[in-house]
Amino acid sequence: MMSDRELIDLAIEARNNAYTPYSDFKVGAALLSKEGKVYKGCNIENAAYTPTNCAERTAFFKAVSEGATDFKAIAIVGGYDKDGLKFCPPCGVCRQVMMEFCESDKFRILLLDEDDEIKSYLLKDILPFGFGPKNL
Repeated sequence: MMSDRELIDLAIEARNNAYTPYSDFKVGAALLSKEGKVYKGCNIENAAYTPTNCAERTAFFKAVSEGATDFKAIAIVGGYDKDGLKFCPPCGVCRQVMMEFCESDKFRILLLDEDDEIKSYLLKDILPFGFGPKNL
């Protein structure tokens, strides 16, 4: 069984691949499937800005493209290299993608704070009144 710290460490590793020539804000994510497989993602910027993709969505899209659709947790880390890692919660679009594939009362989001402490949140707590497949 993977520990929260191990998942955070994999997100830190994924952050090293971030492509951020415009903002220099690098984000890494490590998504844990219910089967125990980890899918890593990083943010990928684009000169046209709107095609930019967040680390969380990169991890989800990679996992789904490989056939995984059941997930337990995601670890997310981010920040500028000069400042170190900062508290980096997922954006609204990423939260909505999580809502598509995850049980909001069970899926955990692991974030690192400025003191290197892991904070754990349930999706339902960071996306109250979320809209997902069960709402259709």
